[in-house]
Amino acid sequence: MNWEKIKGNWKQAKGHVRQQWGKLTDDQLDVIAGHRDILVGRIQESYGITKDEAERQVRDWERRQETDYGTDDDEQFGRERVKRKA
Repeated sequence: MNWEKIKGNWKQAKGHVRQQWGKLTDDQLDVIAGHRDILVGRIQESYGITKDEAERQVRDWERRQETDYGTDDDEQFGRERVKRKA
């Protein structure tokens, strides 16, 4: 997952994050601002779950978002993004 792209498109990504983790407030989303580590911490705090569980949820979310934001491999090899089969 390319978090630099997410940071650059945070307003759009914020909507996807809000759909997944509705307990996160606008203020929290503004602080997160596309930073993965902060997102994990805020999910952990807001939902009262372990860091490992928050990491798992973010990894699952990342996989679903790849078609919107691409992967580091796509850029590295100069490939166009291709929708991957799950």
